[in-house]
Amino acid sequence: MKRTKFFLLAMAVLGGFGAGCTNVKPWERGYLAEQIMMPDRDPVADRLSEHVYFSREAAASGRSVGGGGCGCN
Repeated sequence: MKRTKFFLLAMAVLGGFGAGCTNVKPWERGYLAEQIMMPDRDPVADRLSEHVYFSREAAASGRSVGGGGCGCN
């Protein structure tokens, strides 16, 4: 019973890792280069979320954001 569970778990993990690997055809690369696929497509929202994150974490000198935890930097 233990061996079967281990085998199923191993297959699930390997299947999960294999699902992320793919070859992108040359004619499909245009879709990946679109604005919506960029992780930093909205620089204002990125700066705001970084400010909120570093203010809450009280992180000193994160990414040009000094923090005191209160959000008043």
